[in-house]
Formats: sequence, structure tokens, C-alpha cells
Amino acid sequence: MLFGIKSIYWILINSVISFAYLFIISKILGKKQIAQLEFIDYAVGISLGSIAAEMAIDYDSPFYYYLIAMSIFFALALIVSIAGRKCAFFKRILKGKPLTLIYDGKINYETLKKSKIDTNDLLSMLREKGYFDVNDVAYAIFETSGELSVLPKGNRRPVVIEDIDNEKVKPSSLSNVLIVDGEISYSGLAEADKSEDWLKERLKISSDEELENVILATYDSEKDELTAHLKDGN
Repeated sequence: MLFGIKSIYWILINSVISFAYLFIISKILGKKQIAQLEFIDYAVGISLGSIAAEMAIDYDSPFYYYLIAMSIFFALALIVSIAGRKCAFFKRILKGKPLTLIYDGKINYETLKKSKIDTNDLLSMLREKGYFDVNDVAYAIFETSGELSVLPKGNRRPVVIEDIDNEKVKPSSLSNVLIVDGEISYSGLAEADKSEDWLKERLKISSDEELENVILATYDSEKDELTAHLKDGN
């Protein structure tokens, strides 16, 4: 009976310690919605949860063994997260890149195969977004999170006040992404038929430090409008 009480007492203490430590780790790693989680996030989360659960009921092994194991997983997850933010190449390896499944109203079959989803999956995802006819869609992009982003054709998009004064509906188009996290997207420049010198001149960039200050820069070819979002908010 005494052994049973001690066991329960030990399990109670270990459960509290493992929960508190897991809570601290999750706060440091940051909040993410389920749809934003990458495979590595799932793997780390499951591993940490398993270690914490094992720690709660194991009163034979020293509890700090489990804390060390959780700390190692935490450190590796933090390193991967930081490396993904600092290095665009490493980020692409970890997360991949968005895939355009429908381009200018046409299904890109090669990209569809690359995304490892079939046509029925695509149609199902479109229906979830409220599009039951693929002919209503101008662009559909399969995001790295597994979500599908949809841009409808011009005559199918929601009406706004600006449209009331226009007799002719303008076709939909995607803005070109030219800078992401301080790095120039040369594929975006090629799609926009612009040069690096043109980009730097329009943004008045003369140094790498100024380039790194740009979080995101997009170009709307229809309006000839270049929009930049800066780290300092200016």
C-alpha cells in the first residue's frame, strides 16, 4: 500500500514537471495554427509529447533523463526554426515552395503530379473553397502548409464598390513577388520582365543592408505598381 502511494506521488510530481517543461518549450518555440505546422513541427511535437508522457509514469529512471531528451529535441527544433528564417536555401529544403496548380485558368498537370495530389483531390479542395466549377478559377496555388489559395476569374470574383463604375470587368492577375525576407526573387523578376537594377532603382536601394530591410516586395504589372513592406515599417 505504501509502495502504491509513493508511486502515485511520484507520478503526480513527474506529471507536473513534464507538463510545466513542455509548456515552457511550446511558449519559446512560438504559436502556430494547425494548418501552419510543417512535418518537422508535427514530428517534434509528437516526440516531445511522448517523452513527457513516458516521464510522467516512469518512476524507475531519473526524471532528468527525460528533461535532457526534451531539451535536445527543443534545441534541434529551435536551430531548424532559426536556420529556416535566416537561410532561404535551407527554408526551401524544409518547407518547399508553393505550387501553382491552376495557371491562367488552366490546370498545370506537371505541377499537379509534383504536388502528389490528383485531379479529384484538386476538385475537392476547390469545392471546400466554394468553387464547384474549375472554369471559375483563374489561379490556384498549393501552399507549403497544405492549404489551397484560390483567385477566381475576373467575372467570378466578389463585387466591390470600385467595380460598379466600371462597365468592363478586369481580368484577374497575380502580383509578382520580387523580394522575400531581404532576398531578390529572380524568377519573379523574370516573370515581370524586369531587371535587378530596375528593382533597386524603384525601391531606391543602394546597399545590401537596405535590401535586407525589405520583408516583401510585389509588383502589379497592370497598374505598374511596386509595393514594399519594410522591417522598420517605413
